[in-house]
Amino acid sequence: MLIDKVKKSIRLLILAYKDGRTPWYARAVMGLAIGYALSPIDLIPDFIPLVGQLDDLIILPVLAWLSFKLIPEEVLADCRARIEKN
Repeated sequence: MLIDKVKKSIRLLILAYKDGRTPWYARAVMGLAIGYALSPIDLIPDFIPLVGQLDDLIILPVLAWLSFKLIPEEVLADCRARIEKN
């Protein structure tokens, strides 16, 4: 299911963030995504119907995708293996 994939991706990003081999710029993008998700300030205010939530639905997945691209493949593979063990 989609929700299970999202949960697994979030766990993967958390493990990769904690891994010392993850470059600082990948951690910065992950921090930006978390900060944007938790921030009360949006590019487009949420009270505007449909468009207000649309920026969150576009920006957050793009930041997550960019984070995955910036994390070295060996770090992702190790983190995936750790998730599969549990």
